[in-house]
Amino acid sequence: MDRRSGATPVYSIAVAAELAGLAPATLRLYEEKGLITPSRTGGGTRRYSDDDIATIQEVARLQEDGVNLAGVGHVLRLQHENDDLRRRLDDAADPAD
Repeated sequence: MDRRSGATPVYSIAVAAELAGLAPATLRLYEEKGLITPSRTGGGTRRYSDDDIATIQEVARLQEDGVNLAGVGHVLRLQHENDDLRRRLDDAADPAD
């Protein structure tokens, strides 16, 4: 059986909101602020992946800790940059490449 990637968009906004424990309007706000970018079907319907759900939960956690949405954006950007740098270091250290 094939396992789908965490990046595969499968959830509607209603399901994604339920999984994240938030209102659909909150997910739309996060998208408006550029914190998440769900995929879209040909008809324009939002589709969220497991990776999107994890990001949504991280945004909500940071907000609960008192970080405003602009600050959350900076935190997410720095986390992505850190992840990219770690991947580059791992690739550079791998003698098979």
